[in-house]
Amino acid sequence: MPTSPALVRLLEILQPSLAMYLGDSGIWSYPGPEELRLAIAALVSDHRQVADRAALILEEREVPVPKTVYPISFSGWHDVGLQHILPRLVAGLKRQEMDLEHIAATPDDATAAGLAAEAAKITRQHVAALDQIAAKLRAGLSAKPATT
Repeated sequence: MPTSPALVRLLEILQPSLAMYLGDSGIWSYPGPEELRLAIAALVSDHRQVADRAALILEEREVPVPKTVYPISFSGWHDVGLQHILPRLVAGLKRQEMDLEHIAATPDDATAAGLAAEAAKITRQHVAALDQIAAKLRAGLSAKPATT
């Protein structure tokens, strides 16, 4: 049975992210355009699916699943408009993508490498979608922010 540090690291990358915090704290409570909320919700859903699969594999390997602990600094973003959080969110996703690609390139655990490659691809796709939304917001082409 392979050791699992790569799977543990994958969870440490995905779980305590700003996107996951926004999901756990209620994306719908943040002011901002609906298309941005939907894009973040889709990102969180995709990352949770990968994280859940990694956690299941760790449990099967009888390795403790790391607990999610968000940085305290994230709590200062509550009630800030999503369009103002967007640049920080995208920057964090780009760092995640690099970290995930590093895990995907390690041959020690093929399962972890495969999940990391999948997560990196998903992250890249969501970064592209969020970049498009950001460009639309800058150009004033997005719908008016939804009220909460």
